[in-house]
Amino acid sequence: MKRHNAITDIPGIEVGQAQDDEALTGCTVILCRQGAVGGVDVRGSAPGTRETDLLDPVNLVDKVHAVVLAGGSAFGLDAASGVMQYLAEQKIGYGLGASRVPIVPAAILFDLGLGKTNRHPDAGMGYAAALSARRGPLAEGNVGAGTGATVGKIFGMGGAMKSGLGTASLELGGGVLVGALVAVNAFGDVLDPASGQILAGARPTQLGPLKLGGDGPFADTLKVMHSLAGRTILSLATGGNTVIAVVATNARLDKAQATKVAQMAHDGLARTVRPAHTMLDGDTIFALSTGRRKADVSSVGAYAAEALAQAVVRAVLAARPAGGLPSVNS
Repeated sequence: MKRHNAITDIPGIEVGQAQDDEALTGCTVILCRQGAVGGVDVRGSAPGTRETDLLDPVNLVDKVHAVVLAGGSAFGLDAASGVMQYLAEQKIGYGLGASRVPIVPAAILFDLGLGKTNRHPDAGMGYAAALSARRGPLAEGNVGAGTGATVGKIFGMGGAMKSGLGTASLELGGGVLVGALVAVNAFGDVLDPASGQILAGARPTQLGPLKLGGDGPFADTLKVMHSLAGRTILSLATGGNTVIAVVATNARLDKAQATKVAQMAHDGLARTVRPAHTMLDGDTIFALSTGRRKADVSSVGAYAAEALAQAVVRAVLAARPAGGLPSVNS
């Protein structure tokens, strides 16, 4: 089967996207019609999520039917209702007697600082995204949950850069695949993990008579945080950030193993976003297992981290300027 370097290379995974290009927000639906064993790990301290408690290995339900990634802050969680409606119409869900209840965890990012702030992903947008779900190649950049994504916000939106949505997949051998899909809306900068060079992030900013962040194209958020000015600015910053992602594999995992893979996948985020997992981010990663292939959990987790790192880089490289903000390729 032809691969597309996308999470849709994983058997059983389909992706649909919908967005409002004027409001600069949207949602991405990762659909698993046959159900997928799920896990989740939240590392950021400002998350917005739905149905994550259900994914705890000690709880009853072990399969999900979709995961929703959306903009719109907490308003965007409503998109999952539309996905539930679509799945219910397809008679897909957890069986409870004569009823079927679709299991749809979700996570959101804060993109209200870009575009129109009075329109958000809702049930209608979620339904439209689910209806469009397909296998095959995926659009990246300013699409779906990445439509309003930005990075490098220590100086606020005025010094930020446009980011977006990215995906990647890798083969471990023996037919085992791991894929990742991520919407990158980080407080920090995005780095090339191979060179350590900043690809997109905070830009130097003039604050009254002071120029903050040096003379290069990037301020380097970590260095700014170390300065007196940076510590003062940081005390005024808000939690309008978050990287949200899904990693998926055709390896056979139970809920505890899927949770471990989600934990390990955060290493890919830490390699590419600096700083990651701050008090101002809500970094959340879901893991899905759709197959029956045997594989070592540690290997799956290690490659999930690598796939996620590649997807983060692709997210910023594919982004286009929007909302008055430049992108890598502008």
